[in-house]
Amino acid sequence: MGTLEKLEALRGGELSPVDNLERILERVERLNERFNIFLQVNPRAREEAEEVERRMRRGEGGRLSGLAVAVKSNLNVRGLKATCASRTLEDYVSPYDAEVVARIRREGGVVVGMTNMDEFACGSSGESSAFGPTDNPSAPGYIPGGSSSGSAAAVAAGLCDLALGTDTGGSIRNPASHCGVAGLKPTYGLVPRHGLIDLGMSLDQVGPLAPDVQGLRLLLEVIAGENPGEGMMLDVKRVSYPGIEEGVRGMRVGVCPQFSSLTDPRINEVVERKVELLGELGARVEEVSIPHLEHALSAYYLIVSVEFFSATRRYDGRKYGKRIEEVCGEEVLRRIAIGSYISRREYRGKYYERALQLRALIRRELSSALERVEVLVGPTVPKLPHRLGEKLSPLEMYAYDYLTVPANLAGICAGVVKAGEVGGIPVGIQVQGPPLGEEKVLRVMRALEAEAWK
Repeated sequence: MGTLEKLEALRGGELSPVDNLERILERVERLNERFNIFLQVNPRAREEAEEVERRMRRGEGGRLSGLAVAVKSNLNVRGLKATCASRTLEDYVSPYDAEVVARIRREGGVVVGMTNMDEFACGSSGESSAFGPTDNPSAPGYIPGGSSSGSAAAVAAGLCDLALGTDTGGSIRNPASHCGVAGLKPTYGLVPRHGLIDLGMSLDQVGPLAPDVQGLRLLLEVIAGENPGEGMMLDVKRVSYPGIEEGVRGMRVGVCPQFSSLTDPRINEVVERKVELLGELGARVEEVSIPHLEHALSAYYLIVSVEFFSATRRYDGRKYGKRIEEVCGEEVLRRIAIGSYISRREYRGKYYERALQLRALIRRELSSALERVEVLVGPTVPKLPHRLGEKLSPLEMYAYDYLTVPANLAGICAGVVKAGEVGGIPVGIQVQGPPLGEEKVLRVMRALEAEAWK
């Protein structure tokens, strides 16, 4: 059952919010131990579903009308633990709702619980959680991708209807690709970050994961729009994307040779078939160039390490939580050390400021490409996921982000929908659009999804 079909069943009385939640909780009880998806199930979820049901009887159901939503554990949900999958915050209980969570609840969404993730969102595999790795329900034994590993896996396993993730350098799109679900990183500043425990404040964006593109659209329309008093937000009151079913005929779609040159040929083969399909559906496919694409990864990791080091100075063990350096995992400690080193006055010009210059250059190149075409399409992740527990060097792990970090550096929107499989492992196609180009991105994703369902 697709997202809109379930929503119709809920609104039509064929399915109640309580019954919907009970079915999902039964699956959580049966599957969570196997896949380690939820760190905490909401003990008040049934009460919340009952309240939504009462509201619906009064005609106040809202746009989500009892759909069950999973939340990544770096977002505050009142009364639940926002641990960031770290021993640092393992006892921290959120005293308030993040703005996106408050909006979901106002629209009748029911919070299922808090999903597993890479510790403090530092990771691309879902393995660095202090509470154990998440397995991939779509390819058991393989990583689900990260850092929004639990949210993507929850959608893939049917343990929620919709999910919230965060994307700093690909953390929604990477696991969406590996788990075979739909995910979207919105334009920077479109979705409130109030209540997010950030990794890199100039890069982070909260976004939706869903079993289908209409689910992405629905959740994004609920969470997007300015939050009075919150800095770094775009002047957008609310969003609506009615045109995503219009197809791609006449659209200018760009492909970039640099994407494929960095990618496993087996993945390229799957993605190229979808690009050909867009042409058959009436899109005009054109080649564009992003000359400095291969340098984006190094710029990204320098910038995010400095911002993460700054953000973690609050975890000194005094006000709340534990001192981060004493309890965190290897990858978190590595990024703190790198950020500390680069932040020194004698190294800022040599590393950090040059990384900022490169970021500006990549933003200009992406902007120029998106003036020639309406969207860019290509692979999401350059390689297939490795098996859980397989040892990779830090550089090998960072390579997962090659194709996703440019969108974060430029602040543009980007989505992922399943393109096919390689050896039974899902492969996603990435669609990138200009700032506030979400409707075009969703339109291309929906066209590909609709053809796959025929």
